[in-house]
Amino acid sequence: MKKLLYPIIIALLAVVLTACGSNDEADKKNDEKETKTTEKETAKATEEQQKQMEEMQKKLDKQKVDEKKTVAIVNDEKISGAEYNTVLSTTQMQMQQFGQDPTTKEGVKQIKEQTLNSLVGQKLLLQAADKKGYTASKAEIEKELAEIKKQYESEEKFKEAMKQAGLNSEMLNAQIAENIPYTKYVEKEIKVEEATDEEIQKYYDQVAEQAKTSGQKVQKLEEMKPQIKEQLEQQKKQEKLVKHVEELQKNAKVDIKI
Repeated sequence: MKKLLYPIIIALLAVVLTACGSNDEADKKNDEKETKTTEKETAKATEEQQKQMEEMQKKLDKQKVDEKKTVAIVNDEKISGAEYNTVLSTTQMQMQQFGQDPTTKEGVKQIKEQTLNSLVGQKLLLQAADKKGYTASKAEIEKELAEIKKQYESEEKFKEAMKQAGLNSEMLNAQIAENIPYTKYVEKEIKVEEATDEEIQKYYDQVAEQAKTSGQKVQKLEEMKPQIKEQLEQQKKQEKLVKHVEELQKNAKVDIKI
């Protein structure tokens, strides 16, 4: 739920090639000429890439809604356009990370559905957490914020990440305040059984087979066991969480407005 943990920080890299020195003056002139040509081509490619990125961003921005608009009502609680736009941006980024185009007709439809499902599910879980009495203290919020900031090299990079994620300080603090009760609820209420040795072995065999097929080396089972165990248990929890949301939704009143 830490939406700021998935920002896409897009950087343009201009590669400048310099020719190696030569005692031959003619070779030196040719090298300089080739270098200038390469620099021009690189600059042109960078400019074209920048234009493509700007065009893509315009298309992505068109998918946003009015921040004050109500996009859904879940058990009499409204979900705002601002909340929608934040999750929308994250969903768009994730789709791009998987090499998919979020601006196609099918992509736009998929993103909208995924964003709304995510928001409704989150709201239902937050309501359930509130009913159970899970809260976030000021100290917990400050600690969580500090942990998030640690992931960035500087305050400037952190602010840029927030901008990319469509967040400001107030929105981030609000999300953290929601995230803490949510996390407590999931940890306490969504219990799963530990991964068995059999499940770990089966998973390891699949990884080893894939590595063998691609000609890669694989670590020994003993070395990978803790990581595999954690991953399997997270997967179990995620599957159980999805089912839990489905159960909550059966008894909920959900009104989608867009």
